[in-house]
Amino acid sequence: MTTASEHQMTEDFLSLRPRLFAVAYRMLGTVHDADDVLQDCFLRWQGCDPHQIDDPVAYLIRITTNLCLDHLRRAKRQRADYPGAWLPEPIVTDGPIDRIDHDVSVALLMALERLTPLERAAFLLRDVFDTDYAEVAATLDRSPAACRKLVERARSHLQDLRPRSVVSAQDGAAITRAFFQASRTGDTKTLARLLAQDAQIATDGGGKVVAAINVIHGRDRLLRFFAGLARKGTTGTDGRWQFCHLNGLPGIVSDQENAGLVQATSVEIQDGQITRIYVVRNPEKTAHLAPLLDTPS
Repeated sequence: MTTASEHQMTEDFLSLRPRLFAVAYRMLGTVHDADDVLQDCFLRWQGCDPHQIDDPVAYLIRITTNLCLDHLRRAKRQRADYPGAWLPEPIVTDGPIDRIDHDVSVALLMALERLTPLERAAFLLRDVFDTDYAEVAATLDRSPAACRKLVERARSHLQDLRPRSVVSAQDGAAITRAFFQASRTGDTKTLARLLAQDAQIATDGGGKVVAAINVIHGRDRLLRFFAGLARKGTTGTDGRWQFCHLNGLPGIVSDQENAGLVQATSVEIQDGQITRIYVVRNPEKTAHLAPLLDTPS
């Protein structure tokens, strides 16, 4: 292969990388695993003869999808033994979820964990990326009829997915900022106003940092939880923080002074109250967010 051909293949891959990342992130739920898959995909792409490939987009999506399937199969035991709640690695999105693809929402990415790797791949390719069944079948090395069944099973598992959080950008930012300040200081009066009766919090520390092992359900328990954190002085009131949208939800990226720990907090809001709180503390999932804290709030 000539140097010019290699350069063109690299350019072609880089132009398609955002789309390939979109596939890999939704398949795996983590940024670093998606990046690893794309690195492997690029190496395989470099070893190909471009004259033998009719559709580079379809070809690269096939490679990416199958590398993700291999990763999910290897990681099955690791996910099953994950300490505490598993949350997807947060990504910064351009705005609230009504302005972006709903398929990066925390709720959907967590729900996808219920599916087998093949169901997950078939569902994402067909329902999210609008791939026709013939191409889904070619990618997964299954018949179109088998792929239809995979998608139908996936849809049945996901049919009880909660309605997405609907809130204006302005209200979402105001509620999130008020919640963040109140949770850091243990202001239970404000928290009681902001939290829905059936609110929940899931915290992902990955077994590497302190985090609640179980999901905490109900406003009263959450009030006690945040009051306890404030009494212990573990809420980091002296750290930096930045409002942003994480997976389409209003959120806060923060740290604690001298602790070197970046935390990502996002919330779902219904009817002006917070119904779900997602806190990612696992440093492997938040390190890429640290540069946000160098931006003035």
